Amino acid sequence: MANRDKVARSLTLRCWRMLAGLSLPLLRLVHASRLKAGKEDPARQGERFGEASLPRPDGRLVWVHAASVGETNSILPLVERLVADGLTVLLTTVTRTSAEIAAQRLPAGALHQFAPFDAPQLVGRFLDHWRPDLALVVESELWPSTFSLLALRGVPLVIVNGRMSARSFSGWRKAGRAARALFSCVDLCLAQSNADAARYRSLGIGQVRSPGNLKYDAEPPAADPAALAELAANLAGRPAWLAASTHPGEDEIALKAHAELQAHYPELMLLLMPRHPARGDEVASLLASRSERFARRSAEDLPQPDQTVYLMDTLGEMGLALRLANVVFLGGSFVQVGGHNPVEPAQLAVPLVTGPHVANARAIYRDLWENKASIRVGEPERLAEAVGTLLADPETARTMAERARAVAGEGAGALQRTLDALAPLLYPSGPDAAPGDTTGHRTGDS
Repeated sequence: MANRDKVARSLTLRCWRMLAGLSLPLLRLVHASRLKAGKEDPARQGERFGEASLPRPDGRLVWVHAASVGETNSILPLVERLVADGLTVLLTTVTRTSAEIAAQRLPAGALHQFAPFDAPQLVGRFLDHWRPDLALVVESELWPSTFSLLALRGVPLVIVNGRMSARSFSGWRKAGRAARALFSCVDLCLAQSNADAARYRSLGIGQVRSPGNLKYDAEPPAADPAALAELAANLAGRPAWLAASTHPGEDEIALKAHAELQAHYPELMLLLMPRHPARGDEVASLLASRSERFARRSAEDLPQPDQTVYLMDTLGEMGLALRLANVVFLGGSFVQVGGHNPVEPAQLAVPLVTGPHVANARAIYRDLWENKASIRVGEPERLAEAVGTLLADPETARTMAERARAVAGEGAGALQRTLDALAPLLYPSGPDAAPGDTTGHRTGDS
């Protein structure tokens, strides 16, 4: 802890905090732009500037930061276990979609706030109010002001389910002394894989372990039984494929593939699910401009026999869409986003196709590909061929999907190993310490 304090007071991080503090007017402009674009919640905008909208409960409090949807879904089982142990959990996120998921799924005893921008005035205000006893950041969230202020206040900091791509690692290595200062503020890193662990260790984190990927321990996405029955009845046995978590540019790719597939499967339905439901109007306009016959989930439409696309622009219905699909293409993989979590379709045994850009979950995809449990398509022009192959051969599709389910099952166990690694920090007085015991932290400079 003393070493973290020394690093946080180093010239490198003091200069960073000074520059970040001077950037506050720019951050206000960025926030105003995001607000105008609908990416910020106008009723809670003070939270982004460190102004709490909820009181701090008594007792020990664990702060968990997960940037967006994927990280939020992966960390919820850990949050549930911490709350069940009597700890208060404060979950912070950045996106409105992840906030909506938190509102739906956080257990009683857990709170949600939007994360403050990484300027020392804002982070300091946030920490003054919440006084966390432990801070957990999920996956690849790296914020110099936040990390160094936690070190100055003596708050233990852990990277949970940490991942670092080869590209990011190369960039951080070039940062030299600045990178080593930042990563030296971390007490413990719990990495998704051995490769991730080696990268974090090389960048200066003293304690690094690899308990596995928490995504394997998440529950399969749920589906409302009544909604599932209603949609299945309307599809009336028609085959359907799902283009899930699509980003701008991938909707067009899916629609082109769908047009090719319809030449062989005229009754085929495309379930089109954009990653961000707020893009619903944009995707609906795209469909209308192409004269597609479509129904829209957010308008409470049901797919009709003469329609060929069902726009599923709603939140929290991945489980519903997967249970309706014969094949799924998982988006974020034909654009430079890094792909999305393939564990959900694997858990539900839905045959999976993906594009080449999957750095966000490369370890999971590697396991799937090595076990011939999913199909990787190198170019968008090959998407229709890959989906068509699985539609044409249900037995091969079923075998591939069962292999994927087996891979997902074998990967489970990371949650308990993560909890075991966190135990000394969660209960510093020993495993029998009362979770409600409080620990005071001194206030450091900014």
